[in-house]
Amino acid sequence: MAPIPPRRIDAHQHFWRPARGDYHWLRPDVAALAPICRDFDPADLHPLLSAHGVVQTVLVQAADSEAETDFLLSLAEAHSFIGGVVGWVDLGRIESVATLERWAAHPRLKGVRPMLQDLPDADWIARAPHPEVMRTLVRLGLRFDALVQPWHLQPLLRFLHDWPELPVVVDHAAKPQLAQGWSGDWAVAWRSGLAALAALPGVHCKLSGLLTEATDPARAGGPPSIAALQPVWDTLLALFGPQRLLWGSDWPVLNLAADYARWIDVSETLMQPLGEAERDAIRCTNAARFYGLFLPDTRTP
Repeated sequence: MAPIPPRRIDAHQHFWRPARGDYHWLRPDVAALAPICRDFDPADLHPLLSAHGVVQTVLVQAADSEAETDFLLSLAEAHSFIGGVVGWVDLGRIESVATLERWAAHPRLKGVRPMLQDLPDADWIARAPHPEVMRTLVRLGLRFDALVQPWHLQPLLRFLHDWPELPVVVDHAAKPQLAQGWSGDWAVAWRSGLAALAALPGVHCKLSGLLTEATDPARAGGPPSIAALQPVWDTLLALFGPQRLLWGSDWPVLNLAADYARWIDVSETLMQPLGEAERDAIRCTNAARFYGLFLPDTRTP
């Protein structure tokens, strides 16, 4: 009999249907994106959740449109394994207050994510959000997913000093540029920026999206993956501890680098020196606490 997998919350996954027309980054003419330029729906993910003990997921926006968030909320209504939705809203427009108020009636809306990595101005988050929109986020108890790269970390820090009550999670460990090597300029900015953010007690970080940033040999699993990701893991654990790290798959973007099972194997190997309670926190309970998810006893999604 196969061993029962430990319970897990996937704190970062996506669904999309390109024909909807608002996934501007998902371009079929970009060869590197070809494997994921198709529909990805709950039926595609459900077998993976069942196989790996995933009891809930957090469904994260992938388009900078309110219409996509409405689409994601409709999926959450139809599929109980979607424990929460992180949507998109223009933080710079006062009209977004009414949008947030409307969405607040939906119990599965847990937060918002501006696509900061795609904006031409790395400083946008430090100067452009409308104060009333930000006050509304805080008042409604919503979380903030920060999709950033190393050069966004200092502007994000200035933003958070203005909004210390806002719960924040850094997606994909701020995308360390592993393919460039640790001698690149990104490494100092990444380490120092994450250290400054981790000093703020309300900031969490997702253990996700890392194989996508690695070179092809490091995506293969086993020792090459561990060697590539060990410095990232050691840094995250030292800065955030096991109580502020959230495991996520970044599926189906993950498919560009590996598969669901391989990422679980790699992340479990990295976490192996920790105690079981600490591993359970990273796999599951931290995400439930941060996003306010109901954590069922059963492993059936």
